[in-house]
Amino acid sequence: MPPAGGVLVHAVQGSLAAHHIGQVTYQAAPRHTVSWPHQVGVIPRRAGSFQDRAEVHRLRAAVNGGGTAVVCQVLAGMGGVGKTQLAADHARRAWADGQVDLLVWVTAATRQAVIDAYARAAADILHTDPADPERAAQAFLAWLEPAPGRPRWLIVLDDVADPADLRDLWPPAHPRGRTLVTTRRRDAALATHGRLVPVGLFTPAEATAHLRHALTAQGRSEPEADLAALAEDLGHLPLALSQAAAYLVDTGLSAAAYRTRLADRARQLADLLPEPGELPDDQSAPAAAAWSLSVDRANELRPAGLARPMLQLAAMLDPNGIPEQVLTGESTLGHLTDHRLFEHRYSPTPKPPAVTEEEAAGALRALHRLSLIDHSPAEAHQAVRIHQIVQRAIRESLGPDYRDALAHIAADALIAAWPDTERDVGLTSALRANATALIACADRSLYQPAVHPVLYYLGESLGNSGQVSAAIHHFQLVTNTATQGLGPDHPSTLRSRSDLAAWRGEAGDTVGAAEAATLLLVDQLKVLGPDHPNTLIVRSNLALWRGKAGDAAGAVTAFADLLEDYLHVLGPDHPHTLIVRSNLAEWRGEAGDTAGAVTAFAALLEDHLRVLGPDHPHTLTARNNLASWRGEAGDPDGAASAFAALLEDRLRVLGPDHPDTLTNRNNLAHWTGEAGDAAGAVTAFAALLEDHLRVLGPDHPHTLVTQSSISRWLRHAGEQ
Repeated sequence: MPPAGGVLVHAVQGSLAAHHIGQVTYQAAPRHTVSWPHQVGVIPRRAGSFQDRAEVHRLRAAVNGGGTAVVCQVLAGMGGVGKTQLAADHARRAWADGQVDLLVWVTAATRQAVIDAYARAAADILHTDPADPERAAQAFLAWLEPAPGRPRWLIVLDDVADPADLRDLWPPAHPRGRTLVTTRRRDAALATHGRLVPVGLFTPAEATAHLRHALTAQGRSEPEADLAALAEDLGHLPLALSQAAAYLVDTGLSAAAYRTRLADRARQLADLLPEPGELPDDQSAPAAAAWSLSVDRANELRPAGLARPMLQLAAMLDPNGIPEQVLTGESTLGHLTDHRLFEHRYSPTPKPPAVTEEEAAGALRALHRLSLIDHSPAEAHQAVRIHQIVQRAIRESLGPDYRDALAHIAADALIAAWPDTERDVGLTSALRANATALIACADRSLYQPAVHPVLYYLGESLGNSGQVSAAIHHFQLVTNTATQGLGPDHPSTLRSRSDLAAWRGEAGDTVGAAEAATLLLVDQLKVLGPDHPNTLIVRSNLALWRGKAGDAAGAVTAFADLLEDYLHVLGPDHPHTLIVRSNLAEWRGEAGDTAGAVTAFAALLEDHLRVLGPDHPHTLTARNNLASWRGEAGDPDGAASAFAALLEDRLRVLGPDHPDTLTNRNNLAHWTGEAGDAAGAVTAFAALLEDHLRVLGPDHPHTLVTQSSISRWLRHAGEQ
């Protein structure tokens, strides 16, 4: 979880990544051998009355012909024609018929969503570290390349918004592999990757059959002419037809009576939106009226009055999947309760109780019943899906002030669901996708009256998951927007500049980070004063980047001065104070005082154990640093012994494939050799190399360093 004042970093001896206050850590998946067939991702559920239309057969012929099929719509800009359902039907059939060994379904609305999905596949199949999604994604793509014994695979990239998002992410051409893409775009570049299969509206016969099948399943029949007329009213748009069918089934209303309601509601909407083309996605007024009628009906179902505010909130989030806990958590319950109390404000009856989690789930089921959302509680990370057209129709119906308020409620709901420690990579990925979708539709409302913390959560999560470049880009955007909207001296602007500088340093630009922190410190002192926690954080980061830029003695002096102020302002047991002590001890060692570093880390470890407990990441880091400096101070046996004990706890707390566990094994092997057991070092490094190759791949710097270490200790073993 990001701290209130920004990022505070400290160096870690023997680890290649700096640690942040509030840094997320990842629980590595247990090792296992994947069995075939294997599925990654969740295929959207089959829609009611799904039509086996002509496009189904054209798609099947295109994909089975080899290569890549790109599914796009005929009418540019219009959604709701059933592209995702066609792709889902094809994937489901291929899986059921045993045509594929590996099926990967990717909700590909953003480049990051594609990377995250590939990384999950790599974690399953190659056991790569999910904390570095970009590297894992490339490892997965490399694994897809033709090779003997490679399984048959199908990759579905659903809802690609911009073909440029797939740059360097297209699955390779493969005689045993197939790629299927759904998109609203028809860019010429897409055709270079495969066949275009246009998908349009239902034919009149298909549209009428859709309505007929839905009613027949309920034992009802309607005059064919009435169904055909209703289908015509709705423009033969599959999404609108599914809404109408659900309404007819739920209410028992006849098609003729529904057409009358539809016409009345369309006229009302026309009065509200008199200009042509004001309806989102070029939808017709009758189609928009269908959503409106369905929302009214869902809102009447038990628990009455909650479906509408629930749908309004979901309209602000990721259409491809919202975690269940976001829409049933405390922030959402407060939002629903406020609506209940508002509707009850003139009633003489006693005030109704607060909305419960069960009632929130009931509101989701009511929306699902009317086909306004797809609610799949078993798919926890993507429990709620909602079509983008429905989202836009809902958002367009809201006043700007209420839409801004909803954006803040949705942001609060995401923060409430965001774990302090991101062990569940799937959940974290879904939360990032929802935060990204929210920011896109909220415009600048999340920057008033200050930058909403969800923007910091997103940036921190990106950086801590290994996507440092994405974190820098994000914080640059936040900084620019805050500067323009809030002014250069606003605390949110200063906080954003602090985060941006910190992640620049994490990316290796220590000189640039130090320069940015120096300029920022001047402004922090002017605006916030010397004792403000944010000012202290900037001083800490500046000291660190000075040290990393080569001035170890200057870092020692800066951290020593800073520690006095931290003790005065925050006290000796505050986590930030402990990190400053860690940095001071570290840079003492880097400046040549190895004995002083050992003494300082030994005292610091005692306080970490007392304040944070034995399994806290910072406690484990303190043990790591103490062991390393014991070795540097001339006690290799003690270092090896300490790393052996630490490895047991790393394995228990983090798992065998976590980066810190692998680094611990590297350090143990190194100090085993330095203690005189060169053969033991060779054995340990050889075992580590196998796991580095499996988890990180042959070209990762850690893998190359391990190979070099084996060569070095082989030479030493030959000399003994």
